[in-house]
Amino acid sequence: MKAIVVGFGSIGERHTRLLQSMNIETAVVSERKINFPYKFTNISEAIQNYCPDYIVIANKTNQHHSALLQVLASNFQGKVLVEKPLYHRLLELPENHQMDIFVAYNLRFHPLLQRLKSALTREHIISATIYTGQYLPDWRPNTDYRASYSARINDGGGVIRDLSHELDYANFLFGKWRRLSAIGGKYSSLEITSDDSFSLLVEMERCPQVQIQVNYLDRMGRREIIVNTDLHTYKIDFSNRTFQLDKEIFHIDCDRDDTYEMQHDAIVQGVHSNLCEYEDGLNIVRMIEAIECSASQKEWIINA
Repeated sequence: MKAIVVGFGSIGERHTRLLQSMNIETAVVSERKINFPYKFTNISEAIQNYCPDYIVIANKTNQHHSALLQVLASNFQGKVLVEKPLYHRLLELPENHQMDIFVAYNLRFHPLLQRLKSALTREHIISATIYTGQYLPDWRPNTDYRASYSARINDGGGVIRDLSHELDYANFLFGKWRRLSAIGGKYSSLEITSDDSFSLLVEMERCPQVQIQVNYLDRMGRREIIVNTDLHTYKIDFSNRTFQLDKEIFHIDCDRDDTYEMQHDAIVQGVHSNLCEYEDGLNIVRMIEAIECSASQKEWIINA
């Protein structure tokens, strides 16, 4: 099997390394000068000359749509994984395309989240609190955070897009969002043009009260979920790799690379049950736009 990775920033490098470790022959598409044996400067050239079975789009968020259009124009009919979020704003593709498109919400494969999803299957869910925060200057060691796409709204950056994993797994666990209210924007002294903090209240199909907070500000770095049902309270602490059922705590080890590998393997093997498919990814883009609209207009937004 052969793959190409479009974009060779930190996430593109990760995908390339992991695909190679899975014995998948991998080439890279990048306009930058990089040290890699199989490298192309554009997508059409890579598809024509390398003949991949699988394409990973890992360039800037605001370039995802144009990259997909280039893949389509090259008559590619294989499998495509697009880094999250799918687009920087709501866009569409021609309806007659023959590609299987997935969005890289790899946290769906985390054993902690899988255990929680399984536990919630037959329970009446009452409320959930989701919190994720990490100080943006600590995200990418040896890199000036001000130069990252995260810092620039025009590149598709901002915390509500960067940390849209939380939006996706909320829909994955609790069903699609029905309505939401949001407060957020740029509040800190970070030298960025993008949003750095958002707080949401969301009504979802299986949970009437979901609170979500994401930020670029938490110097301790936390990622956790608390869910109350009629029978139990559950807590996931991704940072400490713990699953808590009422007062009992279980440790579950999982390396970050493991979830990426499981996601790639599911795509290659055609096992879709935990994958974020194209329409699911579009739903998250709609949710992001609804969040920004709610924060701007100071009103509830209903998912039509």
